[in-house]
Amino acid sequence: MIKRAVTLIAAILLVAAVSLAGGQKRYGKDLTLKEKTKISDILASPEKFKGKKVLVEGPIVDVCKERGCWIKIGSDKEFESIRIKVDDGVIIFPLDAKGKDAKAEGVVSVRTVSVEDQIKQGEEMAKEETTTFDKSTVKGPKTIIQIKGEGAVIK
Repeated sequence: MIKRAVTLIAAILLVAAVSLAGGQKRYGKDLTLKEKTKISDILASPEKFKGKKVLVEGPIVDVCKERGCWIKIGSDKEFESIRIKVDDGVIIFPLDAKGKDAKAEGVVSVRTVSVEDQIKQGEEMAKEETTTFDKSTVKGPKTIIQIKGEGAVIK
């Protein structure tokens, strides 16, 4: 009787430990950096971080609905976020990751999209979605700051 009780308690503790440890899931490569970089710092001075590997942390505010090929992590400042873009099919973020906390590591990318390219992209998207696109909404070149994701941990 005591042996059964001890076995049952051990099994319950094992299940509890596995459940707690399973609270996070790793995607891609292991995270190697220890020091976190504030997303607000990257967005405020993108050229300072361009080409550098960073570790960011925050709540997942959006996930690619098509292929799970990116997540947006909320900044330490309100109404700011940065996109973590991964190669299609290499890492696939689940849709239910939205609202969970994440740490992600990768290289900061900064690029400028010309007015012409924005119009072309807008027209293509409108055609795919059978909507209209107003060219006058494009006001000038647009700077895109994102992280080329190498690995992430979602809790």
